Amino acid sequence: MFFAEPSKTQMVWYGHSAILMRIMGKTILIDPMLGADASPIAPFKTKRFSTDTLKLVDDFPTIDLMLLSHDHYDHLDLATLQKLKPKIRQYYVALGCARHLKHWGISESNIKEFDWWQHSVFEGIEITFTPSRHFSGRGLTDRSQSLWGGWAIKTPHENIYFSGDGGYGKHFKQVGDRLGPFDFGFMECGQYHENWHQIHMFPQEAVLAAKEAKVSKAMPVHWGAFALAQHSWTEPAEQFVAAGRKDNLMVTAPPPGQIFGVTDTHDDAWWADHV
Repeated sequence: MFFAEPSKTQMVWYGHSAILMRIMGKTILIDPMLGADASPIAPFKTKRFSTDTLKLVDDFPTIDLMLLSHDHYDHLDLATLQKLKPKIRQYYVALGCARHLKHWGISESNIKEFDWWQHSVFEGIEITFTPSRHFSGRGLTDRSQSLWGGWAIKTPHENIYFSGDGGYGKHFKQVGDRLGPFDFGFMECGQYHENWHQIHMFPQEAVLAAKEAKVSKAMPVHWGAFALAQHSWTEPAEQFVAAGRKDNLMVTAPPPGQIFGVTDTHDDAWWADHV
């Protein structure tokens, strides 16, 4: 496997909110949507920018723990989960999401559901489910039958925050006060629109949210894989980086598929070569 330094925390972003990390000798996978379409039941498809991303799973190591923030199609993909099933040992999911996994043949004994602020220690790593302002549902009849949120991942050495999807609100300060400060934060930044302001942040808000959550270094996610909103695909990263620098927040934006560490910095606007 490509993680060359197993004793060091290393991470890989695969576009949108899919993140693979190696921490405390364990491999954690967050919101692994690697499928080709983020709107499989809609009349108009939302095709991924890249192709054959499901093949990435072939090279994945055993996944000690999968974290699921909520059940939307751009975070929970059947094709991806079917291919990952033989590799995943344990699932931590938002309250109400276990029903999807059980329906797909995953054993209930391997799934643990979380309410907001609930936490568990997984092989020395403290995992806490954090609140966000969003919604859930995969069809016309199951709206809000499951919860949504983010994740805090804490070890004796590092504290990492994954904001999950959601609009800006007072919960970021609560997360920072209760669980921070954080060495690194994956901040939702992308697929926003003024009509969706309650459920998705604009880049400047994502920077403010990171600061209120006491994140030392922040990275924009929820962009770079699908066009789910009317803004250009590069706008979230461009505006996040600019706002972070203006507000004295350390920011980083590594390209998809590149291994990076908590202390690494990427600000070379790699996306300019792909416009």
